[in-house]
Amino acid sequence: MNTDKNLNQEISAKTKDSFPSTPYSPAVGYTLLVSAYIFGITSLMLWLAFVFYGGFNFISSQGITELRILIFDTCLSLVFFIQHSTMPRRSFQKWLSRCVHKDLHGAIFTICTGIPLLAVTIFWLKSDHVLIPVNGVIRYLMHSVFFLGAGCFYWGVKSLGTFDVLGIEPLSKRLKGVQPPPDIPFTIRGPYRIVRHPLYLGVLMMIWSCPNLTSDRLLHNIIWSAWIVVGTILEEGNLKNAFGDEYTKYQKEVPMLIPWKIRNL
Repeated sequence: MNTDKNLNQEISAKTKDSFPSTPYSPAVGYTLLVSAYIFGITSLMLWLAFVFYGGFNFISSQGITELRILIFDTCLSLVFFIQHSTMPRRSFQKWLSRCVHKDLHGAIFTICTGIPLLAVTIFWLKSDHVLIPVNGVIRYLMHSVFFLGAGCFYWGVKSLGTFDVLGIEPLSKRLKGVQPPPDIPFTIRGPYRIVRHPLYLGVLMMIWSCPNLTSDRLLHNIIWSAWIVVGTILEEGNLKNAFGDEYTKYQKEVPMLIPWKIRNL
């Protein structure tokens, strides 16, 4: 069930005439498209490696106190959270539409998301304070959770049929002269029969799969998990407004993130 795509289509239909269409040249479109690919894919791959390995040592934390490390890492995360939560808001989209065509919004958002995400992975300070040492078979089992989470995410994406992870499909189709696909109905399939947000569940599994539980890693896990849960709850309200009683019934039948009951398989 492509909840994100359905919601975007619903909002787009309601606000189609409220955003002015500022013209842009193909050169600008292709520049933003290529930049979105570069920043989007690079930042996403680096973050996944960061999650799997427990961080990199690009910046030495030698001589920095534990408290300052955690404060700095928290600030890095907050920059990403604020950017990623502010730009999709309708008020910001209306302001952005006064400057650029709405087809470019997805590419701009991906570029602006990739920059702070790269900053998180590159400038993250690692702590030497290991809270829980994990070795042997348990270590490999925890690593396997990462791939289970990735599998859950992939299953969710496949169930959607199409998934514009970089948000550049409208721009890409416009530049190719292809009409966007028609709106798809509210449907439930695959892992969406088990949890309402399998993509977020997969990300949470990957976040908590790293066996290197240092102070900075525990901080990362907690604040990023909290951000995902809060974001999911807020998204639930938008989906309920978009789909009404149909989504309310779905909420009652299928858990949000934890598959504590399995029905309608």
